[in-house]
Amino acid sequence: MKAVMDSTTSFAHTQGLWRFLHNDGVGLEQLSEPVIALAKGETPLACDEYVLSIHDWSRVNYYRHGSKQDRIQMTHKTDVGYELQSTILVSDRDGMPIAVPALNLVCAKGVLSSQSGQIEKPQTHLNELTARIQWLEAQELGKPLVHIVDREGDSAGHLRQWKDRHWIIRVKAGSILRWGKNNHKASVIGESLSYKKEREVLYKGKRAFQWIGEAPVELARKAKPSVKRQRLSPYAGEALPVRLVVSRMCDDKGTTLAEWYLLSHLPSSVAAERIALWYYYRWQIESFFKLLKEAGHQLESWLQETAEAVVKRLLIAAQACAVVWRLMRKEGAYADQVRTFLVRLSGRQMKRSRPVTPTALMDGFFIFLTMLETLQHYPLDELKNMAHIVYPGKQWLFV
Repeated sequence: MKAVMDSTTSFAHTQGLWRFLHNDGVGLEQLSEPVIALAKGETPLACDEYVLSIHDWSRVNYYRHGSKQDRIQMTHKTDVGYELQSTILVSDRDGMPIAVPALNLVCAKGVLSSQSGQIEKPQTHLNELTARIQWLEAQELGKPLVHIVDREGDSAGHLRQWKDRHWIIRVKAGSILRWGKNNHKASVIGESLSYKKEREVLYKGKRAFQWIGEAPVELARKAKPSVKRQRLSPYAGEALPVRLVVSRMCDDKGTTLAEWYLLSHLPSSVAAERIALWYYYRWQIESFFKLLKEAGHQLESWLQETAEAVVKRLLIAAQACAVVWRLMRKEGAYADQVRTFLVRLSGRQMKRSRPVTPTALMDGFFIFLTMLETLQHYPLDELKNMAHIVYPGKQWLFV
């Protein structure tokens, strides 16, 4: 989606992208097919028992893009643009991302869905997510899915709908659960548990330790359904046996930095410490949004004038992310050499604790593609002459 050093001009590349994104013959389902194919091929290799399916929502701000006539008003006056609904697949082995199999964009026309390729009617987040989960389960990705959702997933009615699925949901501290014969807040149950120190982790860039406690509980409270600007009457449902896993992040002195209350609908064969670790991997979808918005693609600077063009370009960007993630997962000395090479090409300064990042690989990968295109379109003697004109005092060595 950038101009490389071939024989065409930058304007020709821009025109080509514009024609592609506005081509009615290029559908959202078609652009999703390569990512789904990659996911099916990579999931059995990258995962041990399960593939983690992490879901989230993110606003894409186009407040100053008046040419986009299909924007929607979100939370406040300057929060105008589109809403991105995404799912990212992550390895249960090491938390490495694999692919983005589902991606929707909400605009004034409705929901542009990569799963159906159609414009669908807007729904509440969790109703839309229910349909997305059903679609993902039907894709047969080679491993059972574990759906991971942040606190917005704390909905009794929806959790009961997902009773035949594997999931890990972060619930609120005040979420009511049945423990023993009585109902208690999750925080009250958490205070009564014994905790075991499991592992060292990073929390907001600093060293922390994860302590884990667990209790069998039931989700027995009434469901409180809602639609936009309207609350419906609560209704009772079956008591759903689940596991409450409490994950505490503590510093060296034992001070609690963060506390997560996790409801899990996984079998007892999956240890509580693995459940806590898998939820910890949820940060990968935040990194994906950052890669789109800031470090890799500058999503909120795109000049396409319709949501249809933006979502097509997003699906292409998702393919680029999948390629870089696959390189991140590759093992072996030569794969390490390639990653180091691309990081050096990117020109980014890296932390010693994290010498390789998807952002640096993305930048280096594009520069590498440009180098390969350059060598295909310019003779070596011509490159040598240009080098002497640009920097005549330098002794250039060419093989």
